[in-house]
Amino acid sequence: MSSETLTIEKLGLSGDGIARGPFGPVYVPFTLPGETAALAVNKNNGTVMSMSEISPERVEPKCRHFGPEGENGTCGGCSLQHASDTLYHDFKRQIVIDALKSKALSVEVAPLVIARPGERRRVVFTARRTEKELLLGFNTPESHHIVSISECPIASPGIVSQLATIRTVAEALAANAEPFRLTVLETLTGLDLAADGIKKLDDKQRRKTVETVLSVRGVARVSVNGEILVEPIKPLIDFGGVQVSPPPGGFTQATKTAEDVMADLVVRHVGKAKRIVDLFSGSGTFSMRLARIGRVHAVEGDDKALKALDNAARNTQGLKPVTIEKRDLFRRPLMTSELKVYDAIVFDPPRAGAEVQVKEIARSGVKKIVAVSCNPQTLVRDLRILVDAGYRLTSVTPIDQFLWSSHVEVVATLEK
Repeated sequence: MSSETLTIEKLGLSGDGIARGPFGPVYVPFTLPGETAALAVNKNNGTVMSMSEISPERVEPKCRHFGPEGENGTCGGCSLQHASDTLYHDFKRQIVIDALKSKALSVEVAPLVIARPGERRRVVFTARRTEKELLLGFNTPESHHIVSISECPIASPGIVSQLATIRTVAEALAANAEPFRLTVLETLTGLDLAADGIKKLDDKQRRKTVETVLSVRGVARVSVNGEILVEPIKPLIDFGGVQVSPPPGGFTQATKTAEDVMADLVVRHVGKAKRIVDLFSGSGTFSMRLARIGRVHAVEGDDKALKALDNAARNTQGLKPVTIEKRDLFRRPLMTSELKVYDAIVFDPPRAGAEVQVKEIARSGVKKIVAVSCNPQTLVRDLRILVDAGYRLTSVTPIDQFLWSSHVEVVATLEK
């Protein structure tokens, strides 16, 4: 441990300020470029002790729980509330620009589609019972300490207004002091609460949780480790006019605003394609909308997500035929010969990207491709494969749906 006075030169990929220390880069949370601070330095991590130069781009945080001075500790839900909108938006767009440059990909990056407070319909809390209370909130970065929250400017009003109810349900689930994750999804019919990391509930706990849920308002479903415990009303989300009931804890886009923008970009690029394959389809975020254009084949490794998609498609009028296939696309990608029959391919993989699948896509010659990603680094690796195979990158759009974090979504379109 040493004391150093250093100037922040830039923001890193995680949103930390980066200064040049005597032995290499020093990463300093909650700082901005141009700021000079006295730091306690441990290896390559710095903690601010005092500031002598403050950036004009520094603003007052929107939440009482943010940063080192936060109430109940440093909440790990946000990392960039102290940055002005201009600096923050430029930072996110630059992440995508730099990623493309790293693979020598040349295309104009569209302006960032911005996120606004109160848009998050899906939030993942940590919960833990203590002798005094039930803690519900977010972990301090790189710590097991839970910052119990009383407000959350990123979350939708429908979630924030129900924090007391969410705590009551979490308390019924918490048999001991072990922490667990609680994913809260605001749906059209109420909150969908999915707990993970809880050891097996006994009969008494099950009864208590069911009674608790039935005694409160606004909760559509509660599940534990993927098992539905109680479902007063089926939770429903809207995918472009098609109502889908997602599986417990299933993946959905974090904000409807971002989802709608992504879907619009996908649909517009696909155009009038008659046969479309949607890879890593989930519960049908894009498939349901694409089925208004042409025949859709949805491929997904999660059986429950596929069943939700299939059920929605079967019970919605006005859609073109939708077929489904359960398949692990990492281990068994659709082969070039299987892909050739389609006019357009859409793929939206997890953070690891879709390298093995993309190599098959690259050889397929399918005219139109849309790549959707939550990880610009793996996306550009996959795009490079397609460009090297003769595809032209026609647009790249960065989309913010994780407000005041360093995460950015991207939609890229390609043509043969």
